[in-house]
Amino acid sequence: MVKYCELFWSFFKIGTFTIGGGYAMIPLMEREIVDKHHWLSSEDFLDQVAISQSLPGVLAVNMATGVGFRLRGLSGAVVAVAANIMMPIIFILTLAMIYQFFRQNRYVEYFFMGVRPAAVALIAAPVFKLAQSARIGLSNCWIPILAALLIWSLRVNPIFVILAAIVLGTAYARLSRQTQ
Repeated sequence: MVKYCELFWSFFKIGTFTIGGGYAMIPLMEREIVDKHHWLSSEDFLDQVAISQSLPGVLAVNMATGVGFRLRGLSGAVVAVAANIMMPIIFILTLAMIYQFFRQNRYVEYFFMGVRPAAVALIAAPVFKLAQSARIGLSNCWIPILAALLIWSLRVNPIFVILAAIVLGTAYARLSRQTQ
């Protein structure tokens, strides 16, 4: 049985040492949950990521909730979520107080301009790894690229892109089953 302190420490590390948000946390989560502790298999982890993405809310919190609940029930979910959000909350509150004093400083502006590309790379890396794990292949890379372009360049509401993906994915799955 998983100990609460192991669960807390793992999700505390994930929340503390990941910059870039939920998708940037996926590699560290996978390393902790699958590779190090063997709490979930790679397939179960991928399923948990898919479920967490489908639910409303923050990916990291949804992942912590799902994994914590699976390992220790409701109390495990509470421990994992609390550990996962503790340091980011402290950091954001501290940063907000400090930022008020330094927001006009050009070095602070340069820092944030430098962090943006790094955050994009941290988000892109797990997307490609998840595509490999799901055996999507390069032939279907056009789907997320098209979705991003629709949202970014044509300002299509992401909800409509998600709904269209659900409809088209369901139709494709049904047609695939009928031809087999």
